[in-house]
Amino acid sequence: MHSLVAIVGRPNVGKSTLFNRFVGAKKAIVLNTPGVTRDRNYGEARWAGPPFDVIDTGGFESGDTSSIVTQMREQALAAIEEADLVLFVVDGRAGVTPDDIEVAQLLRSSSCKSICAVNKIDGMQQEALMYEFYSLGLEHVLPVSAEHGRGVGELLEEIDEQLELSVHYTEEEEDTGETRIALLGRPNVGKSTLTNRLLGQDRMIVDSTAGTTRDAIDAPLVVDGERFLLIDTAGLRRKSNIRRWSSEGFSVMRTIRAIERCHVAVVLIDAEEGITDQDAKIIGLTHEKGRALVILVNKWDAIEKDHKTVDVYRDQIDLKLPFAGYAPILFTSGLTGQRVHKLIGLVKQVREHHLFRAPTGPLNRWLEEVVQRHHPPTHKQKRLRLYYVTQPRNAPPTLIFHCNHPDAVHLSYQRYLTNQFRDHFQLLGTPIKLVFRGKDNPYDPES
Repeated sequence: MHSLVAIVGRPNVGKSTLFNRFVGAKKAIVLNTPGVTRDRNYGEARWAGPPFDVIDTGGFESGDTSSIVTQMREQALAAIEEADLVLFVVDGRAGVTPDDIEVAQLLRSSSCKSICAVNKIDGMQQEALMYEFYSLGLEHVLPVSAEHGRGVGELLEEIDEQLELSVHYTEEEEDTGETRIALLGRPNVGKSTLTNRLLGQDRMIVDSTAGTTRDAIDAPLVVDGERFLLIDTAGLRRKSNIRRWSSEGFSVMRTIRAIERCHVAVVLIDAEEGITDQDAKIIGLTHEKGRALVILVNKWDAIEKDHKTVDVYRDQIDLKLPFAGYAPILFTSGLTGQRVHKLIGLVKQVREHHLFRAPTGPLNRWLEEVVQRHHPPTHKQKRLRLYYVTQPRNAPPTLIFHCNHPDAVHLSYQRYLTNQFRDHFQLLGTPIKLVFRGKDNPYDPES
């Protein structure tokens, strides 16, 4: 599981600009107006070592019922509780403020690792401004200019060192002898009811009010001697429905970390409401994280049905989730128990396929067949050649294609390879990751 870095600080100190520098994209909205970031942004960053997750926290507005100091205290406490490292961003031009002192006191009294980034130090003439911030009593104080990129590399090096990523992170699949299942979905789709049905007891609090579950709760389950771990998560609501800084806000991060912890993601969709944009975002996140996926249409007992209803729902899911066509769909009712008994068997199947590893010989014979069936497109009047393929890892199955022009592999041909691989080896419920690497051949004029 990736380490988590939370960026905290007063409004308009440059948190979002620094976040964009870390993730390498303009993902957070940046304006010279306090309070523009109204919710948390999440992304993946990487420097010299393995990747880590970074969370860009929202700013605050003086019009809120609680003071800015109180909100910053809540923000810092939540970050300390959830993050492996807190990046405390301050404004070098504004100097130390009472709000900064308040947050620094929290960081000093906690065991959480922290770094103070003094932002808006754009040149040598401003470097003297950073020394005032040593008065906060934090061990690591670094000058940066998020806007111009000055000092960002040194800051990322310090983050790598503090997280000790090479020790705590591994690309290999963790084997604990149990299958971890995360139950995901919007609030009030029946995740806790389904958990109780699977466990055979009322372990989780169930209420019709959305948001009853605020944290990810682990519940062990044994079926036919095989161990599972159910992770009942808080619902992911639309950002516009989440209060600017609340306990529910950080429950989103807990849910995302639950996705990283799990082997199989079971995403619940409300049969009465149908699939929504938020459902698509949740499923998209499980796809990006490379988790095995089962789509569960819950509350199937609550709708009127005819012989075409199932096909209508399947067509709707295929239309809105073209990237997740590999996921099996199960129509259930956690309340009545309808088809719930089939879920564990389906989870075991997609988990087995998630761990699939193809032998090198059959894998390259498959590549030869699919290339003969449909030749790769040309690139700049040069023919794209796929020399050979290997599968270095599973969970999800990852294929490395060695070719002459890695940048020439069109997205449509990648989809073709993915679908052909899945069909040939009959894989269900698992994403497939493709990597293309160049292979220089001095004797080949087209390489």
